[in-house]
This record gives sequence, structure tokens and C-alpha cells, in this order.
Amino acid sequence: MRLAIDMSEAFEIAPADGYAGDIAPRTAWRMLAEIPEARLVDVRTTAEWAYVGGPDLQATGKTAILVEWQTFPSMQVDPAFVDRLRAALGPDRDLPLLMLCRSGVRSAAAARAMTAAGYPKCFNVAGGFEGGLDAAGHRGGTSGWKADGLPWSQK
Repeated sequence: MRLAIDMSEAFEIAPADGYAGDIAPRTAWRMLAEIPEARLVDVRTTAEWAYVGGPDLQATGKTAILVEWQTFPSMQVDPAFVDRLRAALGPDRDLPLLMLCRSGVRSAAAARAMTAAGYPKCFNVAGGFEGGLDAAGHRGGTSGWKADGLPWSQK
């Protein structure tokens, strides 16, 4: 049985152009915990997954779907991104997809691409995994998944 949730009333979602909206990392965590169909799609690169770490979704009973938006090391947008993610998701196009990158820029582009491909519930995790740069030029302390104190791990 599919859980019917009015996401606009149950979760804080900021309007966005070309996809369902921007959400804070804590909202993404709540959605993953409360909506069985919700999936976190980490669109960072293989190098970022390996060396920076990523969200630890163990408490939600889920794992992140890892599909690069831009291919490392060239950083060119992967022309097969939509097809790769579609293959990982299966046939249900109504899944809430929570897109995550380092700071929220690539994930917004990925959310637009998947929305254009027929997935209407694509959200961008604003601030991403590491957020923006602080005064010293470092990430991870001012905004994003890590700065919000959400579970993460580094392998």
C-alpha cells in the first residue's frame, strides 16, 4: 500500500525552478525516515564517496543510491546519468528522490534532469553534504548534512 503524504504541508519545501523543491538536510533525513518510498540519490563523484564519506542511512533502513552527475576526473556531465539512475530505481517514477551533492549545485541540476525525464518528486538537498566554504576556505562546518550533525561515515 502506498503512503499518501501531502509533502508540501508535512515537510518544509522551498520552491524551485524545474523540480519539486529545495529541502534542508534535516528535512531530507525526516523524509527518508517517514516516507518508505523516499530515496537518497548521491550524485557526487567516486572520489568524493571514497575520500570525503557520505550519509549513513542505517537508522532509516536504507542505503544511498550512488550515481555520478559529473564523471570524475573530467567533471563532464554524464550523458547516461538519467538512464543509470532509472536502472537503479526500477519502474516506479513516483518515488520521492532526494538529490545530494557536495554543496547543492550538481544535485539541483540532477533534480531538473530527472524531473524532465518524468520523475515529478525530485528534491534538491540544499547545502549538500559539505555545504559552502567557511572563512578559512573549508567545507563541512557552516551548512550541509555534516554541519547539521546528521549521521555520516567515511570509509
